[in-house]
Amino acid sequence: MNVLLINGSPRQSGCTYTALSEVAGQLNTQGIETTIFHIGKSHNRGCTACLSCRETGYCIFTDDKVNECIDLIKKANGVVVGSPVYYASPNGSLIAFLDRVFYSSSSKFAYKPGAAVISCRRGGAATAFDVLNKYFTISGMPVVPSQYWNEVHGNTPDEVKQDAEGLQIMRTLGRNMAWLLKCIEFSKGTIPYPEQEDVRQRTNFIR
Repeated sequence: MNVLLINGSPRQSGCTYTALSEVAGQLNTQGIETTIFHIGKSHNRGCTACLSCRETGYCIFTDDKVNECIDLIKKANGVVVGSPVYYASPNGSLIAFLDRVFYSSSSKFAYKPGAAVISCRRGGAATAFDVLNKYFTISGMPVVPSQYWNEVHGNTPDEVKQDAEGLQIMRTLGRNMAWLLKCIEFSKGTIPYPEQEDVRQRTNFIR
């Protein structure tokens, strides 16, 4: 089994990476392989609503890492998305990235456990946490809990490493993710996935 950890910070080895590494360490201890995937510093354009992905399952734009990430999530058993806080929300580049990833392929992510990790200097973590969790819940992905909201505090990696509670939350998250993955694996062949209705209803309120 393996878990993909998406580093949504422009800094490849900064505070967000430090938090994700703590989660990954616990997953590894539990026998789960991990990959930390950095979205990069280059421009991640927003979705243009061209709807091409409805035919292919991939974004029509190929000049960034979105389609690579889609393939990695399809292969992974679970996903953790990490982001710094910018103005009480996740990194805008990450939001643009995730909009395209999830709009094009979220049906392929159903029943893969997901979790959000937030890095902030001081405030805004709760709202950023809420934004990221919505990608999982709209895609039928079980959300993995910890012992508190999944956030670390600090302005540098060294400061994050001094956040004893935040690091413990990351370790608890890693163990909980491993437990849920093992439960899902154990149930295969005995407990089927929930039955889905044939037609998905969509109600528009303006006629």
